[in-house]
Amino acid sequence: MKKGVFFSVVMITLFFLIPILLVVIPGQGEDKVSESTQKVERETRQASAQLEETEERTVPVFRSETETVEETDLETYVAGVVASEMPVEFDVEALKAQALTARTYVAKQMASSSDINLPQDALVTDTTMHQVYKSEEELKEEWGDDFDWKMNKVKEAVFATQGQVLTYDGEPITAAFFSTSNGYTENAEDYWQNPEPYLQSVESPWDKASPRYENVQRMAVGEVEQKLNISIPAEDTGEIISRTDGNRVAEVQLGGETFDGRHIREELGLDSSDFQMTREGGDMVFATKGWGHGVGMSQYGADGMAREGRDYQDILQHYYKDVVISSL
Repeated sequence: MKKGVFFSVVMITLFFLIPILLVVIPGQGEDKVSESTQKVERETRQASAQLEETEERTVPVFRSETETVEETDLETYVAGVVASEMPVEFDVEALKAQALTARTYVAKQMASSSDINLPQDALVTDTTMHQVYKSEEELKEEWGDDFDWKMNKVKEAVFATQGQVLTYDGEPITAAFFSTSNGYTENAEDYWQNPEPYLQSVESPWDKASPRYENVQRMAVGEVEQKLNISIPAEDTGEIISRTDGNRVAEVQLGGETFDGRHIREELGLDSSDFQMTREGGDMVFATKGWGHGVGMSQYGADGMAREGRDYQDILQHYYKDVVISSL
């Protein structure tokens, strides 16, 4: 074939082929882009649906004062708990950690069987039986002129963690918390008898900043005898037999009887089960460290960690071992 003819054939072929390529090849790319776009859109719709479902969840709260059940939006309920259970002056990262404990508590209530102690159709009460909860109207009355900045700070913490809960092996945990440790938290089995792998004793040195880190409570011997149903001889000052991993009293002897530290704390109304006993005339004197049962997250510890620059994930991972922050 002559060169001129060959060149003409090639040019004619390209003339027809290039438009075909322009149609076919971009079309294949468009299909891939379209599939990717559709996948993103599906995932976005699913996430939006999950968020809407979370927003639409309501918590039936038994209001102890009116003895009625109020259906409260989930995140509104969480804000009411955070505002009632933790000082709003705490760092916002500590408030975020508290928001997860409150939301996780509700999630566990939702997942568990019905509580026979609950009145009517309520999921929780607004008391320490479950979690203390106050409505915005109640908080306005309590906080007065400070309501706006306090509530805005609480809502910032709550909505920054919206829908997040703490899980272990895929289930909501028992998100126990308390005010002030004695420098350590307590193993769950040392206070409640039932072990939980995520509720184990850890150091909490930040709690010394708490005004209730140390306290002294004085009680007449007769009152101690009555509350413990014992008789205490004049020479008996009590003896601590053993302590837990969290340095709280495990066993103590008093009036010829052996008690666990929790029993003494609860019956006598002590701040903590980390105590020392002395006797001064007709009084028993109990020097305590910490405030609360000691299991789970220390609130003053959380604030101390936050003020050192730790975020709420760091706080929660410190106090609840090997837990995962999951979506409700």
